[in-house]
Amino acid sequence: MKNRWIALYVENQVGVLAQVAGLFSGKSYNLQSLTVGTTEDPTVSRMTICVMSDDVTFEQIKKQLNRMVEVIKVIDLTNVPIHMKEILFAKVREINAAQIEEVFHIAQVFQVQVSDIGADSVMLECKLTERRNNELIELLKTKFRNIEVVRGGAVAIEAISTSCR
Repeated sequence: MKNRWIALYVENQVGVLAQVAGLFSGKSYNLQSLTVGTTEDPTVSRMTICVMSDDVTFEQIKKQLNRMVEVIKVIDLTNVPIHMKEILFAKVREINAAQIEEVFHIAQVFQVQVSDIGADSVMLECKLTERRNNELIELLKTKFRNIEVVRGGAVAIEAISTSCR
């Protein structure tokens, strides 16, 4: 079992997301991540989906997605060089001036933006890989006691060169 990544090009119509999600829930496949957005063509959306599965199950998922009328194209990103980022917001609350300074230092090290600040709170805006976002969350949890995290799913695109993942 490992994380598998799929990009789907689908018709940009009402109900397509529900049909794709329904396929996963109907077969008891658990989605790890799902993001959807329109492409350069407003009639087409691209979904980036992560599912934890074995090889056989993943092949079945791809076949079932390919059978759906609204699905234009299925791309297996699992073993392809890609650029992938996940958006994350992290609020660090109830902190003093020295801790605010420490949050700013952490933001600098992780190369993330401070998107909002209050008298005793700081909000970070992160566009990192899932692994780097996980590392940031773990660090914040060890240093501060009151944090709130909101994550979006990852988006991915095939690389132009073969030197990335």
